[in-house]
Amino acid sequence: MKIAVFSTKSYDRQFLEAACTKTPHELTFFEPRLTASTAMLAGGFDGVCVFVNDQLDATVLKELAGQGVRLVALRCAGSNNVDLTVAQELGITVVRVPAYSPYAVAEHAVGLILSLNRNLHRAYSRVRDGNFSLAGLLGFDLHGRTVGIVGTGQIGTVFAKIMSGFDRWTKKWAGRSRGLGRL
Repeated sequence: MKIAVFSTKSYDRQFLEAACTKTPHELTFFEPRLTASTAMLAGGFDGVCVFVNDQLDATVLKELAGQGVRLVALRCAGSNNVDLTVAQELGITVVRVPAYSPYAVAEHAVGLILSLNRNLHRAYSRVRDGNFSLAGLLGFDLHGRTVGIVGTGQIGTVFAKIMSGFDRWTKKWAGRSRGLGRL
């Protein structure tokens, strides 16, 4: 199958090419987003592979169908950028990522908290500029703090487990599936 990959970054190319080495699929990478003005790039392809900022409204889908595209593969879990009703009417199959790794998302959230908590973003900029002053960089301990988690689906549950590691001895809330917990 010939597939046009839109909104391509270097890492997309690296991983998608590696995943397709033992398949009959032929990938062609395009940096621009898929929009009404770039849809003509999909001419001659059986499918398109798109990301969250690509636009697959009725106009784009009709253009793709007119060029023989029969598959839209989303590199994301959501499909709010695709007019699914029109795609179905045109006989275009739409597939998506079923879910992201809850561990990857939760760990990234913890990393962002630690970066803000310890002012790593400011420290990085200062060191890059040759400023090694500690003024304004004092952070605070997460130990003994309360963290609120809105939603304890898969990601929230993994996040809660990771956060509980900041205070191994006071797991008053470990095992709960909802609510706030004291670290």
